[in-house]
Amino acid sequence: MIYPIRKLSILHVILAVRETSAPYNEHCLPWADKRDITISSYFRSEIAPPKKIKLYEGDGSLGKFIRNLRSALNDREYDVIHVHSPHVAFLYLLVALFSNRKFRLTPVVTVHDSYQDFKLRNRVMFIPVFAGFQRVVCCSRASYESFPALYKRIAGERLTIVQNGLDIARVDHVASNIYQRPHRTMDFTIIAISRLVEVKNPFTVLTAFKQSADETSRLIYLGDGRLRKSLIMRSMDTGFGNQIEFTGVIPREKVFEHLLNADLFISASRGEGLPIAVLEAMACRCPVLLSDIPPHREIADGADFIPVIEPNNVEGFAREIRKFREMPASERAAIGQKCRELVEERFSLTAMHAGYLKIYTQVMAKRAISTLEMVG
Repeated sequence: MIYPIRKLSILHVILAVRETSAPYNEHCLPWADKRDITISSYFRSEIAPPKKIKLYEGDGSLGKFIRNLRSALNDREYDVIHVHSPHVAFLYLLVALFSNRKFRLTPVVTVHDSYQDFKLRNRVMFIPVFAGFQRVVCCSRASYESFPALYKRIAGERLTIVQNGLDIARVDHVASNIYQRPHRTMDFTIIAISRLVEVKNPFTVLTAFKQSADETSRLIYLGDGRLRKSLIMRSMDTGFGNQIEFTGVIPREKVFEHLLNADLFISASRGEGLPIAVLEAMACRCPVLLSDIPPHREIADGADFIPVIEPNNVEGFAREIRKFREMPASERAAIGQKCRELVEERFSLTAMHAGYLKIYTQVMAKRAISTLEMVG
């Protein structure tokens, strides 16, 4: 008789279920049918997860989150508990400290950004987190290298790297169901995607567009943040205000639609972990123009078709924008195809999940040994 293999049961502890949440979009949603996924979130959800995912939804208050996390932990036995931010990781340790010892045997935490991009309080929170979790996973080599030696000594061999991956199948599903405009020379559409905050450097994108634009140029900036009002006001002073659009946060499928019909993606960010938005653009066969920071260099390693420019070099960005606009559409398409092949080869969700499955297997084996020792 062949017995069915039991689904892996995982509790993901995250900040919120959102359109832009990498922990939800890359770690939870793709596995809704193949694993028993439970989510405990700190904030209210902005989108509804599939019914197959059980959600303990917070409301932004500490008390509600702790009660929900305890309920989730007591509800069932999980194979792995996977936590996705310094805030909730720190709170998880506090809850586990006063709970059954089993909660401390299987936690994994992913670091989704680079050290310099975290606020001071988050850097402090990471000290007990690096000490207390069974595995600490950096989302990129750049993220790993960014942490000071103290953190690496604290975590020791428990610190590892699994590069972010992209759900390419989700992109292709959208692509198969939308109309893509044929590439033509009468317009040139640039897409930027980020939170509208200082570290993402949106004013450099806006100024570079101003310096490079002509009557065929169009800039669409996807995302929201506290700089949005200032950016809109600045765009009115560029002389190309009617060719610039700030969409706010839109559904992921709409993001893919924009990228599939774009001529160039640009990021002037000063700090990242391993940016999913860049991988999404490349999967949509959109050429990319990136700032010269370690996470972007990690993506562009060996790819001479991806230009990288110092983050504050407005003239450099403007120069490269003009180059892409002036090259034949067929040449841009060829670069976009190379981008797609690079993502398929090095940054697929399959590769990322294989890395995490190895880590899950290790922590589950350690729990089994600890359980046997307790029984013995």
